[in-house]
Amino acid sequence: MATQLTQLQTDARQERGRAIAQRGSQVSCVEENFYTVKSQSGNGEYAISKVDGEWVCECPDNKYRNVKCKHIHALEFSQKLREEVKKNVIIQEVTISKCVFCQSPHIKKFGVRHNKSGNIQRFVCENCKKTFSVNIGFERMKHNPQAITSAMQLYFSGESLRNTMESLKLLGVEISHQTVYNWINKYVGLMEKYAETITPNVSDTWRADEIYMKVKGNMKYLFSMMDDETRFWIAQEVAETKDKHDARKLFIQARRLMKKQPKEFITDGLPTYSVTAKRVFPNAQHTRHIQLKGDHNNNKMERMNGEIRDREKTMRGLKTTNTAILKGYQLFHNYFRPHEALDGKTPSEACGITIDGKNKWKTLIQNASQNSS
Repeated sequence: MATQLTQLQTDARQERGRAIAQRGSQVSCVEENFYTVKSQSGNGEYAISKVDGEWVCECPDNKYRNVKCKHIHALEFSQKLREEVKKNVIIQEVTISKCVFCQSPHIKKFGVRHNKSGNIQRFVCENCKKTFSVNIGFERMKHNPQAITSAMQLYFSGESLRNTMESLKLLGVEISHQTVYNWINKYVGLMEKYAETITPNVSDTWRADEIYMKVKGNMKYLFSMMDDETRFWIAQEVAETKDKHDARKLFIQARRLMKKQPKEFITDGLPTYSVTAKRVFPNAQHTRHIQLKGDHNNNKMERMNGEIRDREKTMRGLKTTNTAILKGYQLFHNYFRPHEALDGKTPSEACGITIDGKNKWKTLIQNASQNSS
């Protein structure tokens, strides 16, 4: 009888937790492994954190009775609901399936073509008997895709243009540091246009912050917006000033790319965020976290700013405000750099976007090239 009563109580807590999760705006993510759930009997909220792999709530049920409370059930149901609504996007490796002459699907490999850029696969059509080779995304390039994508990986991982050049020499690739920059400039623009056609599944809580940077020796400010849950870098803008900057362009860009508005928006105390949020995100709750410790912080954005600062030290400042370097690092952050806080996933993977293949740079460039044609 006691066992049946305990099971009934457990089931009741589960159902109450499910109802809380389905109500929406009841569960909020403060930072990694730290959430709050609104009290259902008052105006307060309960803090839930992960301790030794288990969720711990400060409510009496969990704290004193040692049972899994409705707030923890609500958090788990909320996380499950977010996973269920995600639409996965798979960016597949580009394969050659048709003859470029007669469009026949009956083709097969026909050795390789040797040139200065390396080996390129050749094909023969069983229908028209013609042979051909295809190098999607890297046509008329002097060097092969492996060299180009290796250069981009090295540079955005932290190497300077000259160090990237020296590293490629060890692979037998003789180039100048200007060639590395030209590759970055060309392919970042191509990938950026393609990435804007993909809508990531970001959460309902976004963060924004600014960081100062030197451009041609002059102080500028990089304003950035990031998704709270997945760390996806949503949008960026370089501004001349900090206090007098109008952030509407950044907010509108974020809304356009994500095809939604946040329900909660977290920033520091800069006035432009408050003014702009009321205009562009009128239905969002604006939280101005201006303390360094406790739950009132913007630590997730500060971590990303630290990444940018490390990259800037290697570059020793930027040459122009519209440089491809910043957009390239945004792509690197979102699609290629695994994050420990995301269990080794990239932000794009946390948003349901998967890039197939061992060389993700190559896959993304080839899909971007096909999409632009």
